[in-house]
Amino acid sequence: MTRYDVKRELKQCYAPKNTDWALVEVPAQRFLAVEGSGVPSFDADYGRAVEALYAVAYTLKFTSRRELDRDFVVGPLEGLWWAEDPEVFVTRDKDAWSWRMLISQPDWITGDLVEEARQAALAKKGLPAIADVRHETLHEGTSAQVLHVGSYDDEGPVLARLHHEYLAAHGLCMTGHHHEVYLSDPRRTDPARLRTVLRQPVRAVRPHRG
Repeated sequence: MTRYDVKRELKQCYAPKNTDWALVEVPAQRFLAVEGSGVPSFDADYGRAVEALYAVAYTLKFTSRRELDRDFVVGPLEGLWWAEDPEVFVTRDKDAWSWRMLISQPDWITGDLVEEARQAALAKKGLPAIADVRHETLHEGTSAQVLHVGSYDDEGPVLARLHHEYLAAHGLCMTGHHHEVYLSDPRRTDPARLRTVLRQPVRAVRPHRG
């Protein structure tokens, strides 16, 4: 049985090499999603949401293998982040952040399979946040993207360059939520070695003459 691995199938989105901003085309993807707001701490609502997300993701993996004879690697944790003022991501004012945590799913995973897995995970794990996990499709299209190596709190200057230099220089504006793909586990990786894909959907506002 060949296992589907989103990191292999969508290398441009999950294994970029560029450490400065560059454009990429992001196809439509299906995700498990759970939403919240405030400081992203594993000791608070954020941590319970992530735990619920993984509980459903692994239940789906085993359900797919058992019922459909189709296996897949559970994808990395991802997050959409937004706020009334995008500058709070540059200043790291985390109390003002809202978030939607995601795990990518193969295209054969249907809403019915997600609901079956959600009910099974809720019965087994008893985590209340599982009730908030849902199935959704996201199509970001043209996006500015960079591989950030280092602490999450060191993202501020990288995002400042996007907001104040790169977008204007290329005649672009932001069209969707700030997106992060976490390629490293922060509980097991030195902060200086964390690898995170930073992504921002964009559109052209004028012809680029650079």
